[in-house]
Amino acid sequence: MPTSSAPATTRMTYSFGGGAADGDTSMKLLLGGKGADLCEMSRIGLPVPPGFVVSTDACKAWQASGASEGIDDELRAQVRAAVQQLEQVTGRRFGDVDGSAMPLLVSVRSGAPVSMPGMMETVLNLGLTEPEVEHFATASGNERLAWDAWRRFVQMYGSVVLGVDEHAFDQVLTQARADAGVQDDSQLDAAQLRSVAGQFVAIVERERGAGAIPSDPFEQLEHAIAAVFASWNGEPARVYRAHYGIPEDLGTAVNVQSMVYGNAGQDSAAGVLFTRDPAHGTRVPYGEYLLDAQGEDVVSGMRTPQPVAQATALERQVSLEQLMPETYAQLVQVIERAEQHYLDCQDMEFCVEQGTLWMLQTRRAKRTIAAGVQIAVDMVAEGLIDRDEALRRVEADRLGELLVPTFARGVEHVVIGTGLAASPGAASGRIEIDPHEAEARAAAGESVILVRAETAAADIAGMVAASGVLTARGGAT
Repeated sequence: MPTSSAPATTRMTYSFGGGAADGDTSMKLLLGGKGADLCEMSRIGLPVPPGFVVSTDACKAWQASGASEGIDDELRAQVRAAVQQLEQVTGRRFGDVDGSAMPLLVSVRSGAPVSMPGMMETVLNLGLTEPEVEHFATASGNERLAWDAWRRFVQMYGSVVLGVDEHAFDQVLTQARADAGVQDDSQLDAAQLRSVAGQFVAIVERERGAGAIPSDPFEQLEHAIAAVFASWNGEPARVYRAHYGIPEDLGTAVNVQSMVYGNAGQDSAAGVLFTRDPAHGTRVPYGEYLLDAQGEDVVSGMRTPQPVAQATALERQVSLEQLMPETYAQLVQVIERAEQHYLDCQDMEFCVEQGTLWMLQTRRAKRTIAAGVQIAVDMVAEGLIDRDEALRRVEADRLGELLVPTFARGVEHVVIGTGLAASPGAASGRIEIDPHEAEARAAAGESVILVRAETAAADIAGMVAASGVLTARGGAT
């Protein structure tokens, strides 16, 4: 008699790191843009922290199941197997509280097939538990790093996974900075960060009950993966997709990657860059970095970063090229290798951990039409692409952007404030400080300038509706 066979298991995790990967850049629909590019970066030898991708198929299956939290047994087994492989590659243990080595902590980030920067969710330092903080401090020899990692994890897990209002955490940090008489979080010492972390835990327990943050790192990971899946249908992501015409049924992948620490001291940093100036097309790295920071600090706008290249530095700014010349030279080599491989301008994220450079992301860089024309012409001259490809890259429906209003040169004017121009062009309108009110007034036909301390993903509807955006903090990238 024929025997019935068990149904085939659908593969849902794909590993990368150490110069090898289960996927490549052709698999964006399955692995998301970020995950596919992480695999490709690993394949071509860029310094990528190892990790794995949970596929968009897993996200679609999760959504179809009607789940609201957690993951099913099949995905759980594959995730645990992928973590075991990651432990072997890194030589670190996930949830290790007894060993002398650094524990394995991971970042959990979303990554849709189409780039949606800032629209979805991230949790850093996942796998850390309160009893493990002291072990982390001993193993790293850096007590401040350990408490900074714990307070960041509690804040991100609390807001992303448990839905605690971020403003509650922000108020604690603002008060801590005021009490310490410092400008930003990087100036808080270990004892101050320990106090902040304790207050963060109290906020989570008050809002979600004792034990809301699991003591089991695998349970943390499973809930974080589900939260990223759920973020695909969050309001910022839905507004972004509607504005840019992105299909609703793509789903998001989840990128789980071993942590590297840009917040390990003054020899560490986090940054983002374009391999060429995205406004004008000039062949110079255009980007920003923060010392003693993690990547979310740079993109959140909570601190104002410094330029990567000296050629783009303003007076009194200290570039990465000037501060860490050897690291900058390595970064330039990575940029050249990436452009030679992808044959296009790239948008990259990087981390420096105690002098060691790590690349966390690359994707095709968004650019103005003027920059696009300049980059295409230059890449023909450099032999990277041919003339026909250059012409295909000039988007005819965007040529009208060359006619946007700009400030006239040589005209006398009174300057009432200065800032960082994130894009060319000029705008005018009524000042509005509330993104929802900005959206309503724009819908009524008014021209609005949205003014914020810094922008966040939740502001996307107001940002899209406004004629211009003005912030007190943050960087051009």
